[in-house]
Amino acid sequence: MADMSTPVTPTTAHPATPHTFTQRFSSTPRGARLARRLAALQLDRWGVAYGSDLADAATLVVAELAANAVTHGRVPGRDFELRLTRVPGAVLRIEVSDARGESRPSLPEGLTAPTADDLSGRGLLLVGALADRWCVRDRVPVGKTVCAELDLRRRP
Repeated sequence: MADMSTPVTPTTAHPATPHTFTQRFSSTPRGARLARRLAALQLDRWGVAYGSDLADAATLVVAELAANAVTHGRVPGRDFELRLTRVPGAVLRIEVSDARGESRPSLPEGLTAPTADDLSGRGLLLVGALADRWCVRDRVPVGKTVCAELDLRRRP
């Protein structure tokens, strides 16, 4: 019989075990703000310190992708989804999915810089500057997912 006073030491995960956070949000500006805030909190829980360069870059990418999902991917009554995946020492993947598959952003090579008079069009340029790569893919059964990856090997 085990001694109940002896603390049980939990087994530690393999260092390369991916950590995942997934949450759905209302397709509203408030939902986009909440996605950014919860992403920052989750990254801090994973050891990516709040206010660090990596945390700031990742939360800005989340903010831009969530804002795009709310602005361009909104379908009334449908949420958008944020998924963060961190493979320690390898990559942080940010995925934002919405229900409008026909409304796809231009791929990185197709983006053009907005003029000084343009009121929008800078978000994906920021994503392209902060992420090591990004893409758009179909979401099954409906919609699209915009993915951005930050290589952790290149960042402190």
